[in-house]
Amino acid sequence: MLISNFTLNNSALILIEFQNEWISAHGKLHHLFTKTANFSESLKNAECVLRECRKCNIPIIHAGLKFSADYKELGKGKHGVRAAIPIHQTFQENTEGSQFAAPFSPKTNEFVVSGRTGASIFAGSNLDHYLRNNQITTLYLMGYALHVCVESTLRAAHDLGYETIIIEDACAAFTQAQKDYVLHEVIHHFGASISTHDFLAHF
Repeated sequence: MLISNFTLNNSALILIEFQNEWISAHGKLHHLFTKTANFSESLKNAECVLRECRKCNIPIIHAGLKFSADYKELGKGKHGVRAAIPIHQTFQENTEGSQFAAPFSPKTNEFVVSGRTGASIFAGSNLDHYLRNNQITTLYLMGYALHVCVESTLRAAHDLGYETIIIEDACAAFTQAQKDYVLHEVIHHFGASISTHDFLAHF
């Protein structure tokens, strides 16, 4: 839908985990997307959004995951992603899986979040400082997975006072049911959503 108070002033586009673990056919997490057509479509849409934002000089932020080989940053988590990531050996630093995938590789003038250790891209990172120091108040999110790290970021951004909008078809969940739940039962509590078509229509 078109958002009545849509603005690109003081805004940034944030790409969440456009990394090979998700995107490459050899990635350890690639197989989790059961609706492969939806996942492929999300990549095409994300590429269109990124290309347009780059042309218009909208700030671009890249947020990935990257852990040391022994995963000591995560401690000895028994549940959730703190447990799952070391078990599956994902997002290790200096591996292909942790690299940003082309064409989503950061350009030299684009900000790359560092220090992140949690599901939200704000967890342990320098993102909040960057946004406040650059007077960015509205965030447009796209990435993976919608029902995990994108949703966690949406909730955290809301509580930190940011206006946050998810570009819904430039994201993917593992199943359609998961995506529908986030879109219809979660997002309106913490922000808003918009389609790629409607986002680009504002340019």
